[in-house]
Amino acid sequence: MEPGAGQEGPSEAASASGPRTASLSVALRLSSIAARRRIQAVAGASAMAGSIVVATYLRYEFSVGHGEHLRHLLLFALYGAVIFVVVGTLRGLYSGKRSFGSFEELSTLVEAILGTTLVLLVLDLALGRYVPMSVPLLASTLVLTASAGVRYVWRWYLEQRLRPTSDDLERVVVIGAGEGGQQIVTAMLRNPSGRYLPVALLDDDPMKRNLRIRGVPVRGGHDQIESVADSVRATVALLAIPSAGSSLIRDVEERAGRAGLRLLVLPASSELYGAEVGVSDIRPVTPVDLLGRHEHDSDLGAIAGYVTGKRVLVTGAGGSIGSELCRQIYRFAPASLVMLERDESALHAVQLSIEGRAMLDSRNLVVADIRDHARIQQVFAEHRPEVVFHAAALKHLPLLEMHPSEALKTNVWGTVALLQASRAVGVERFVNISTDKAADPISVLGYTKRLAERLTAHAANGVDGTYLSVRFGNVLGSRGSVLTAFTAQIEAGGPVTVTDPDVTRYFMTVEEAVQLVIQAGAVGQPGEALVLDMGEPVRIDDVARRLIAEADRPIDIVYTGLRPGEKLHEILFAADEDDARPSHPGISHVRVPPLDPEQLPTVDRDGFDLTRVLAETCELPDLSRDPDRSSLRRFAS
Repeated sequence: MEPGAGQEGPSEAASASGPRTASLSVALRLSSIAARRRIQAVAGASAMAGSIVVATYLRYEFSVGHGEHLRHLLLFALYGAVIFVVVGTLRGLYSGKRSFGSFEELSTLVEAILGTTLVLLVLDLALGRYVPMSVPLLASTLVLTASAGVRYVWRWYLEQRLRPTSDDLERVVVIGAGEGGQQIVTAMLRNPSGRYLPVALLDDDPMKRNLRIRGVPVRGGHDQIESVADSVRATVALLAIPSAGSSLIRDVEERAGRAGLRLLVLPASSELYGAEVGVSDIRPVTPVDLLGRHEHDSDLGAIAGYVTGKRVLVTGAGGSIGSELCRQIYRFAPASLVMLERDESALHAVQLSIEGRAMLDSRNLVVADIRDHARIQQVFAEHRPEVVFHAAALKHLPLLEMHPSEALKTNVWGTVALLQASRAVGVERFVNISTDKAADPISVLGYTKRLAERLTAHAANGVDGTYLSVRFGNVLGSRGSVLTAFTAQIEAGGPVTVTDPDVTRYFMTVEEAVQLVIQAGAVGQPGEALVLDMGEPVRIDDVARRLIAEADRPIDIVYTGLRPGEKLHEILFAADEDDARPSHPGISHVRVPPLDPEQLPTVDRDGFDLTRVLAETCELPDLSRDPDRSSLRRFAS
């Protein structure tokens, strides 16, 4: 007979039994939970009744007597048991909403005991003093001590069962006993299949020297890594300070190396976005950690409200800075996020990173070139942005030295197009992303970015919105950055090329740079350039040698000499700019002289040195302070 002709086939039978099996499983689980709650209630009632009896015997020095006194005692103990269950039920002690033995459950237990004690005191008075008034008070102490003790033993038993027991267990010295250290120690000790066992903590705060976290003691400061590691037989050091800067990480790395420890770290605060840390966050130290981390007090939620509920547009949305801007702005729930980029593949990637999908079917994904003034006007008229972050630019210094007209078209005239479109639709806040090469520039890149700063300052005049620039140095891990270049050279077998053994540069991670850009957009005043604190400059030669040290074969370094337009040491401030930080310790405010777009050079003439013209244009006087343009005539002569 065919299965479909009167009898169930195997698959039909299984599907028919599936719901019944699932229902039975759920019923059994619910029955087990209910049974545990009944056991808790009975145990609590017994503890209260027993405590009342014990308290009474203690009160009478074990001479309670018989007859009426004993009957009153047992009756009062029964009342106490019932009242405790009722009060505990009302307070949710048996609801299962709190884990047995947790601090939340212990707090509820205390409330239930206090409530029961008050009711018993009133009841004892009403009954004509069945027991002395001190008995409910003493009984509450006894039941709390017994219940807390049981819960402590239970928690200790559970935590012992959760401790890692892997065969290849590594003993870890955790550096940092703050919030990050406490979270990661707890996470490691509650991971039975984990490979890390915390055996000691180090913290530079003297107030924490006697602290124990989950039984793991603080044994000193981070300068004692070597002695502590030897005494506890550790093989790994874990830096559990998400806010640690590069200098601290380098110091810990050197000390851990001398102690023979492998150094691991937790992600930077900017990468965690406030989330709790777990064992999965532990990772090896990277060049970015050693070079680009800076400790900043970033409270984005408090000051980034100017993008919440606003129409925000980001140019260069597919680049390193632009894409990270889009990711961070997206978290603050803008009314719309318009991502403008000329590279369609980059738009595909950034949408995928933000939304987890890349259908490319949204009008908020705009393929456009900022050089096209008419197209930019059209885009702004359609989307009418209220906040604009301008991150689109040509940035490779050697290429722009050879092709200055391209830098002028994108970095300067493209910025003019955006500023004019922004003023036309009433943009409230315009943030131009600049570079440290704009401070006392000597390159085409520096000249064009300085001109963009001055043009932004000019656009800030006569509008209700805030138009400003943000200036910072090299971003680690961005496309074409020194880290990616060195890594590629090492993978190819070398040599690694460094321009000069003494050349230095400022570095910052893209996450930290973008956080400060968003903050700068909130605290900056119209026409200013806000300069981000990049920490101490780093020798590029040191970066190369650190990366080479991790290679599995010898790699040579070749010094090629500084290229045209390159500085030996970059600066963040021009000679006439002051480092004033009125709003945020990581952000300096400098005044930028406006520049009228009418003073800009064009590229429709042949036979002139455009690089020299760009340099001269950067030095043109501020006509807003000279309406009759007499200073311009003197400069030209």
